[in-house]
Amino acid sequence: MKKQAKGIIALSAVLAAMLGGGFAYMKLNPSETEGHRGGSSSSAPELLATQAAGQGTVLVSDGTEDAVVKSVAVKNSSGELNVIMKSAPDKENNTGATYTLDGYTDLDVNTAMVGTLANNANGMQAQSLVAEGCTDLAKYGLASPSAEVELTYESGTKVKFFIGDTAPSSDITYLMVDDGRKDVYTVNTSTVANYKNSSKDFIEKTILAKPSDEEMPNVESLRIEREDIDYDILIKYDRDKTDAHAGGTSSPHKLVEPTESYLTVEKATDIISGMFGLYASDIRTLHCTEADIAEAGLDKPFCKVTMDCDDGKSHVLLLGKVFADENGGRCAYGMLEGGKVIYIIDESSAKWLTVTPSDICSRIMIASYVWNITELSVNGGGESAEFRIEPKDKDNFPDSPKSEDFNVTNNGKEFDAERYRLFYSFLISANAEEFALDAPVPSGEPEVSVTIKDEQMGRTMKYDFYEDTFMRSLIVIDGKSKYYCTKSYVDTLKENIKRISTGEDYITTW
Repeated sequence: MKKQAKGIIALSAVLAAMLGGGFAYMKLNPSETEGHRGGSSSSAPELLATQAAGQGTVLVSDGTEDAVVKSVAVKNSSGELNVIMKSAPDKENNTGATYTLDGYTDLDVNTAMVGTLANNANGMQAQSLVAEGCTDLAKYGLASPSAEVELTYESGTKVKFFIGDTAPSSDITYLMVDDGRKDVYTVNTSTVANYKNSSKDFIEKTILAKPSDEEMPNVESLRIEREDIDYDILIKYDRDKTDAHAGGTSSPHKLVEPTESYLTVEKATDIISGMFGLYASDIRTLHCTEADIAEAGLDKPFCKVTMDCDDGKSHVLLLGKVFADENGGRCAYGMLEGGKVIYIIDESSAKWLTVTPSDICSRIMIASYVWNITELSVNGGGESAEFRIEPKDKDNFPDSPKSEDFNVTNNGKEFDAERYRLFYSFLISANAEEFALDAPVPSGEPEVSVTIKDEQMGRTMKYDFYEDTFMRSLIVIDGKSKYYCTKSYVDTLKENIKRISTGEDYITTW
């Protein structure tokens, strides 16, 4: 054999291998151009490559152009999946058929993902033919296929195929149609990947659907009961916050138990309404039994979260203790009370497992809006003041009230409204630095007492400041120990009470 011919054959073999079972060839294409030097014709090698053998072959079809799959039966290592039509195609509205899983219609099935089991195979084309009349199916993972799939068309035609191993290139997978020929093809791996999934992969992992903004209900209350704390965390909707001049934080909710406190919006929102749209990282059990629930530790949950909404619905989330998964991630089992699915939830998503009141509470202790107050009295450092505040025009209360819109008296005498506002501005700068839930109320007289009557809230609140240590003071609100603050604030407050009537500038740092 001539060297040139041997080279052509070798190159053809290389190209065939590169094309994954296709073929390519080289031929000598003599030039028909005349007029070459010496009157002789010359020839030059020209490479002509075809597409891979079998590429574009339609493997699954009922032979009609508008074939509609009626059902799909899948068998794989995880069990069996039976896909049934949920709604027929609507040609007028140009919508296709939708599908669901038989036996799981009582759960929140991801119909879009289930639809791939019908749509991906219908009309599926081969990438290449790699073995015709194959006698060694094990070579391609088809002696014991990873999935067996049968499509039933509305026409009555049935087509079965087997899915084998993924090829070394990973983006193609071996497949054989059950037509007796034992021809092995390659197809796109992404096309057949879902046939290897279990039923869990086709169930929505959103534990509680999040309504649209227009339909989102108000959370009336949220209660957290947890094994590791000896009190409940109870948050309630605070209707006073709906008023434009309510003051305090902008959160419409308030901590009620274990103590009353205002909330920091950015920290509390996920705790209050985070159950809506809560997403699980995985699913542990579908159609769980009482034994499944007990095995997951949810018959006596570590944490129970109850969310009552103003649409009359109550949602209860049960969470187990945190554990490390096989990858070292921290997660917990969880389910909705009365539900049928046990989920696996990342600890970072299940914030109720670790939240404490101090995590979500505002440091603001006095939150009444200055012009909602009608009476304010302070006593400390041997001085006292009693303010009375009223709008100059009660019938035309401004949307953005200012000092000049109010009459203020101190101890019965006319007082500058702006100077009153500045004193109040200092008063509310007190920060509750930590809770003092178990601290006994001292028996002696407080260093400073402040009483505020908030007309909008319809409440009168009393704040007493007691010396606790050399560095901090105890704050008692309405007779109950609530917080600690730095003692330097209380010392400065006493000095500012003295300055109310002197005209001296108030001290604003401590």
